Amino acid sequence: MAKTIDLSKNVYQLVQQYQDLIEIKEQQAKIANPQAYKMERTAELIRIPGHPLHTFTRENEALDSLLTQARAADGTYTDINLAKIREIAIHYAKKGDLLYTLLKTRYNVTGPADVMWTVDDEIRDEMSALLRHQPVDDYRERVNAVLKRAEEMIYKETNILFPICAVHFSENEWQRIYQDAKDYAVCLDVTSETWPTGESYHSAPSADSTDEIVMAGGHMTLPQLTALLNTIPLEISFVDAENINRYFNEGPKVFKRPAMAIDREVFSCHPPKIEPMVRQIIQDFRTGKRDEVPVWMNKGGRTYLVKYMAVRDKAGTYLGTLEIVQDMEFAKKHFVEQNNRTGGNE
Repeated sequence: MAKTIDLSKNVYQLVQQYQDLIEIKEQQAKIANPQAYKMERTAELIRIPGHPLHTFTRENEALDSLLTQARAADGTYTDINLAKIREIAIHYAKKGDLLYTLLKTRYNVTGPADVMWTVDDEIRDEMSALLRHQPVDDYRERVNAVLKRAEEMIYKETNILFPICAVHFSENEWQRIYQDAKDYAVCLDVTSETWPTGESYHSAPSADSTDEIVMAGGHMTLPQLTALLNTIPLEISFVDAENINRYFNEGPKVFKRPAMAIDREVFSCHPPKIEPMVRQIIQDFRTGKRDEVPVWMNKGGRTYLVKYMAVRDKAGTYLGTLEIVQDMEFAKKHFVEQNNRTGGNE
């Protein structure tokens, strides 16, 4: 009797052997020349249309093009559109929210968050200051200095940050970064392309339970409570007593709250210069020294009230911190109109 050969099994074994061989070669490449492997892996991801590294790189290329156009023969910058270049702040915000924090919290790679994040903020703040107070005595010198730092940051991202991310982040993490990046404005006219692999990511579906949540003030189903929280005209964040991000309401936000930040320590989600202030506020809430901290700020030409509030139970036990963000332009408009009607006599 002829012996039956299971071809499917043989093919599977060959494929498995081939995959094992590729993995072995990759490991050998990592060991033999780690930096070369990082750069090669980075280049692979950048070549994928719509991949986060592809978009980050295109934004850097757009900035480099603007700087090249403005750079004179002596290396100084002339004929610049600083307001347009200031859009790089969107790129920096995405790095801080989506790359630095993941490296720090998931992989314990703290260098980029500790150093580059601070430089990003300094570049952004200096550009904003120059736009507010133009012209000043040393305006030209300060413009050249800040644009030089922005140019240097392109190099640091390309040769340090992106390679670190390329060899650490899993495909699932890149998918989540791709999804969270959709909440940010377009930077330097670079529109993100569609990445089919990123589009295939789906977060855990929201619960559709019809069971009611019973509270002292009444009862609602989970879908009703979720819709209610999303309808309130505030950006709502809740950090628990262990300093872990537990909840953000849904919808567009001025102060971005990436889904990836859920279940992370709240301090890791702030730039180094802001972290000490956040720690002090929460510590004051925890000890009962303060119950709320209001912060008024201007962003994008609009006035916002950011209020931090201690959340306590009836016994006064600290349960966490609530952060709410409210656009106050409606109030300004109301009082301006009222003042115009009364002629300033009220």
